[in-house]
Amino acid sequence: MTENNNQSDSSQDLEPKNKLTTTLLASPEGRLLLTGVTIAFIYTLWLAVMLLVSPQDSQIFVALTATQVMFGRAAAMAFGYSVGLSHFVVIPISMIIETILVLIFFPLFIFSWRHLLVVNWLKNIFERIQKTAEARKPLVRKYGIIGLFAFVWFPFWMTGPFVGSVIGFMLGLRLWLNITVVLSGTYVAIIGWAIFLRQIHKSVASYSSYAAMVLMALLVIIFITANLLHKTLKEN
Repeated sequence: MTENNNQSDSSQDLEPKNKLTTTLLASPEGRLLLTGVTIAFIYTLWLAVMLLVSPQDSQIFVALTATQVMFGRAAAMAFGYSVGLSHFVVIPISMIIETILVLIFFPLFIFSWRHLLVVNWLKNIFERIQKTAEARKPLVRKYGIIGLFAFVWFPFWMTGPFVGSVIGFMLGLRLWLNITVVLSGTYVAIIGWAIFLRQIHKSVASYSSYAAMVLMALLVIIFITANLLHKTLKEN
């Protein structure tokens, strides 16, 4: 009798979880998240294969990925050019990483917004992103989709695909239209950064072989300083 009661209780506990999982996976945001996770898995698998085929190149690609996740596309692309990678390597990798970040974290933001799925360690980040998006939403709304594209494209502080996608969500854009505009602006921005950084790399490399690495270090320092300054001004 007791075992039957325990089984019924456990089944009742599982029902809401199964229903929540089914709801998340059936929603457009859930499918977007699955797409992002699938691309991330394929990319990770490619890195693992590269580790077996060419360990030295694999280390560079892992460092490039980590740099972009932590410090942004400009620092990562500068690093890529400083170690001798070409446009045909730096640009696609940067696009893939940005796509993965948007397709994973944007659906998680929506789930958190709707209180369907709250990830505690992301909660504070999402709150900051939400406040930033709300502050910049009137400017983007004025120009509509073109404004959203430009917002993601221009290299201003706290502009980028994730904040842009949140603004598009707040403006009521359809999910796939929002993602299409945001990623299009991101890809154009990456190509612009590639042309600019490659030209800078050629210029500074003529002075010293270490100049390119110094440039990347400066970009990282600028990112960290701007982040700390932004946080300090916000707190004050």
